[in-house]
Amino acid sequence: MAQQPSTPGQALSIFGNPVASSTLAQPQSLQPNSQLASSASTIQTSPAPGAGGTDSGSAPGSATSNSTYIMPNSPLKNLGLADGHGYRPRVTRTLGNRPACLVNASVTHCGNDQIFAFGGFDQYTDEVYNHVLRLDLSTHQWSLVDNYGDIPGVRMGHTATLYQGEKLLVFGGENEHRTYLSDLIVFDIKTSHWTKPQVAGPIPKGRARHATVLHEDKLFVIGGITGRDNYVLDDICFLDLKTYTWSRSWRFVGRFDHSAYIWGDRVWVFGGLSQDMDKSGDLWWLDLKGSPAFETPPQIGAFDRHSASSRQSESPRPPYAQGAVGASGYAANSRTAQVNTPSFQLKAYAPTAPGAISALKFASGPNNPSQGQGYHFHIYSAGTLLDFQTPAATITSNLCSLSALDLGTLRWQKLAEGHEVFKSGYRWHYCTMNNEGTKAWLLGCPTEPGLSDLGPNGYEEYLSDIMEIDLRRYGFLGSGATPDPRNELRRSVARIVDQPSRGLGSDLAKLFNQPPESGSGTDFIVTALASDADDGELMSTSVTRRRGSDADEPWLSPDAPTSQPIYVHKLILQARWPHFARLYSSQMAEFHTKKMHIPEPYSVVKAFLLYLYTDSIHGTSDEASDAVTDLADVAGLLVMSNIYGIPHLRLLCVNRLSKEMDVLHACVIWYCAGLANEEWLRKRAAKFCLTHWGRVVRTMGFLQLPRGALVELSQEVDTEGRVIGGEELEFVEGLHGARYDGRGRKESISSQQTQMVESEAEEDEGMEIS
Repeated sequence: MAQQPSTPGQALSIFGNPVASSTLAQPQSLQPNSQLASSASTIQTSPAPGAGGTDSGSAPGSATSNSTYIMPNSPLKNLGLADGHGYRPRVTRTLGNRPACLVNASVTHCGNDQIFAFGGFDQYTDEVYNHVLRLDLSTHQWSLVDNYGDIPGVRMGHTATLYQGEKLLVFGGENEHRTYLSDLIVFDIKTSHWTKPQVAGPIPKGRARHATVLHEDKLFVIGGITGRDNYVLDDICFLDLKTYTWSRSWRFVGRFDHSAYIWGDRVWVFGGLSQDMDKSGDLWWLDLKGSPAFETPPQIGAFDRHSASSRQSESPRPPYAQGAVGASGYAANSRTAQVNTPSFQLKAYAPTAPGAISALKFASGPNNPSQGQGYHFHIYSAGTLLDFQTPAATITSNLCSLSALDLGTLRWQKLAEGHEVFKSGYRWHYCTMNNEGTKAWLLGCPTEPGLSDLGPNGYEEYLSDIMEIDLRRYGFLGSGATPDPRNELRRSVARIVDQPSRGLGSDLAKLFNQPPESGSGTDFIVTALASDADDGELMSTSVTRRRGSDADEPWLSPDAPTSQPIYVHKLILQARWPHFARLYSSQMAEFHTKKMHIPEPYSVVKAFLLYLYTDSIHGTSDEASDAVTDLADVAGLLVMSNIYGIPHLRLLCVNRLSKEMDVLHACVIWYCAGLANEEWLRKRAAKFCLTHWGRVVRTMGFLQLPRGALVELSQEVDTEGRVIGGEELEFVEGLHGARYDGRGRKESISSQQTQMVESEAEEDEGMEIS
């Protein structure tokens, strides 16, 4: 669904000693290891301890009234990407017949590296269009599409929804006479042919700047504006695409210029403008599951049959006449009679939508993007709502951000600062995303003279430049690889023969690490480094074994103890692990001995092998229970994904580590992200560590960092940062309105937002339920 804007060398393993086998020591997919040191100026800290989870390693009562906090002295300085190694989307100038200054057009990614734009009006000439424009993402070339059939009239503020991968469902909008439309027209992408299907049922009221979303062959229509006074609609209805029958309308939430999504059998609505014309940051959702009105086809009664006649063309209409060109460079094709179908007038007391309606208001929070500043674009990917806060006339890129709202936990996270995403001197007007949920595109134009030439009439061309954002670089799995729910992660995988299959991965997990005499068919043994139970859980991780990086850090002895054997099937390893397949096809020593030693901690190796079986990183297979893989082991898996070149494993690890980062594991994640060349995750973990410094330095993960890594982590702070305490600390907190308890101890403070929260839980929540 298109967003409708309202305004125009050698890698180092951190586990154990160097690999003895020559084939294991140099996997072909190794990448050079990046330097962990980076400019500290890119990290802005906030002295708010306690928002990162429990910390079993901290000493209770160790903090006193003289506790010190790292404070950024000049948070706006040195905001550039000093190290140059972080991911930053690239802006590309498009070619060909670039569109005019289109406002309120529909821009939709339709697969096969193509984006379609339809309709809209010219910002400078007020011409309204019905052109179909195509952008080839492989060549960045715009072209005007010759289209045929029931060509719709000019319109703006409509929606264009991709259906079945080859059709665009265009609904509503307003024409050049400001008449609100309620017709549905279907554009076949392959044949460039328009059709107007015959519909039945109570046709919804004509509207513009609404939102549409697909769910189980139903096109849901939510909100919008209508009428002479731009009345804000608060209804929801759907069109059954199997029978082309409209349902009745129900009351939901009054919004326009908003966005809507489907996740977990719910319709989610976020953003937009309310009836009071205020920009809204509230989140609303409606349960569809269990409501017969949503699950069954709409019933048509004798009093609500309003079928729109379908205009049948005797022959295909000719393509656009290239001669009639308007002031913007394109002709408005108005030869087709404007369609304004009869509208079903909503009753004054329309019933509330069936199903539970819930709303969430985010009262505060350092990661909550302010909807009142900048241009916001919202897209949905794999259970997460993304908020692109882009530059505007009153806000620069340094004050923008890329944020994510996890719909499962209803918690905001800031993925990147604005200067890490948006290049200065550009305005972005449209946003679209591929169906897989892995890439997004912002379309806009330069605003600074000299960046590009203006259009043929001296006007800005609103879709002249495009920025592609790879969401996988921020840990997004995409719609095809959504992780299992947490309640599924903890289910038992004990071998129970009378239970039905839960999938191939679950069945294979029952055979994993079972000795051959049990009938499992295992024919290969893998060993790892033995875990030292006396040193605690973190001592078994690789964070203590960074090899060759520090002169004072000796390598592990070749005589390091070996773990118990892990029984596996070589066929699965050959099919799932390219490095093992190369090793085995070369008939190295492991081929003859049917044994392999991986000098990494036992828990990490076991989780890695189980991933090969199940394609999941969420559990380790035990005979009695299924324990969720520890984040420290996931960090180790991230490094192994880099060593052996397994992109999918890397994506799973980055996704989970970014979502579940806490105080206990932040240092481990920061360290392993650096070794795995994951610059974005490393910066994110570094900022988390500095934000919760007082708690992080008391964790076992911090105490077990190599000496050189301790220095590097300390240098992540802003170059102007300093430590304050005593009377100066009390003075600064007094300015921020912070409170103290009976012992004079600070409860919680955020220097970035200058807001005080009541407790750690309140800082995590930062929201109200209505």
